[in-house]
Amino acid sequence: MRRRKPYHHGNLREALLEAAIRLIAEVGPAGFTLREVARRAGVSHNAPYRHFRDRDDLMAAVATQGFRELTQAMLHAAERQSSCLDRLKRAGLAYVTFALRRPEHFTVMFDGPTPVKTKHPDSAQEADQAFGTLLSFVKSCQDEGRLPSGDPVELALLAWSMVHGIAKLAITERLPYQSKADILKFAEFVIDQSLAARA
Repeated sequence: MRRRKPYHHGNLREALLEAAIRLIAEVGPAGFTLREVARRAGVSHNAPYRHFRDRDDLMAAVATQGFRELTQAMLHAAERQSSCLDRLKRAGLAYVTFALRRPEHFTVMFDGPTPVKTKHPDSAQEADQAFGTLLSFVKSCQDEGRLPSGDPVELALLAWSMVHGIAKLAITERLPYQSKADILKFAEFVIDQSLAARA
């Protein structure tokens, strides 16, 4: 007999998030219901409402989790680099690595319901934090004269668009590479070419 996951000790929210992520991997962000998430978590179909108002609220929680992890991944990748350009580059590679490691989160973060600041402030705040992290690396390069002066937001958007495109192509298997190592090697090539053109 399968044992239901207990949720009276405070782990219901985590169990629901894990079940949602597994389900997203199978059917995508638009193809699941709270009832199915509850079934997979081994709880009653009303149990999710203890923590989430509705399906979009659960999706926002998955996105929040993803943006938080993405920010930490970029910071961690950059922290041991002495050069500002290397910090920017490593942050970009961390972005692609995150997408490869957490494709379900990545899909919800960017293909799910758009986080609305008034409805899902945590998700929007974490998304802003992730972009702010990238922006800080760009500003640092500008301050040190390694990137041209100008609007740092435009340069950050350029950098984001570049790595996001690679990440999206990679997780949808549109790139002609079979291994994560080859994908990251291509991402490194693209970043190096972009930085060389602007340094």
